[in-house]
Formats: sequence, C-alpha cells, structure tokens
Amino acid sequence: MEWKLALVPIPVSDVERAKQFYNERVGFAVDFDIRLDDGVRIVQLTPPGSDCSIVLGAGDGVTPVRPGSVQGVQLVVPDVAAARGELLARGVPVGPVQHVENGALTDGPGGAWNSFVYFSDPDGNGWAVQEGPADPADR
Repeated sequence: MEWKLALVPIPVSDVERAKQFYNERVGFAVDFDIRLDDGVRIVQLTPPGSDCSIVLGAGDGVTPVRPGSVQGVQLVVPDVAAARGELLARGVPVGPVQHVENGALTDGPGGAWNSFVYFSDPDGNGWAVQEGPADPADR
C-alpha cells in the first residue's frame, strides 16, 4: 500500500497576506480559494512540481494551531543556490546556503542532501529548502 502525503495545513493570521506571500513571492500555484458562508476561508497552494499542497485557512474550525507555530516544513530542489536566488529575487528574506557539519549548521554548501536554506512566512512559519538529486529516481 502506498501512503502519500497530500496536504499540510499552515496556520496564518491573515489568509490574503499569506496567499500573496506563498503565490507571488515563493511561487506556489493557487489551486483554489474558497469562502464559506460562516466566515471561513480556505486557500490551497501547491509548490511547483509537488504532489503535496499546503492549505491556509482562517475562521472557526479550520485549525486550532497558533499562526506561526509550524516549523521545519521541507521542500527539496535540485539546486539550492538557484532556489535561494529565486526567493531573493521575489523579495523573500532567506538565509545563506548552509550545511550540517559536526552537528551544527555551517555556512556554505555541503554534500548530497546536505545543503539548505531557510525562510519564514509573514507569521513566522519556518521552511527549509534542501538540495537533493536532480533525477527523482535517485531520491
């Protein structure tokens, strides 16, 4: 049996601001934006090339989690330096390329699966972008 991760809820305080950040700055595609009668708004976005999406929501019953409390959601790209450049060009405050060495983050690229950049959304939800093999078969 295959188990596929399909959706990760990201708690935000302002859905419109978060939608603009993830779509216009980070480059996620907007799958849908729904407003329900009781004041609930749900926006689903998907990173380019991903089978997993995120959902932003506001209103009763969407998520009990505090905005900004999600940390460590990870994206994988074939070239972390290029991904960092794209994020910077779109106005996303993103840290330098780093790798883990002797149990600590150190500036500069590392080896396979060991190069990262980090950024946060306007609410403080934290993301990691990791460099992985360009060929999905090698993952």
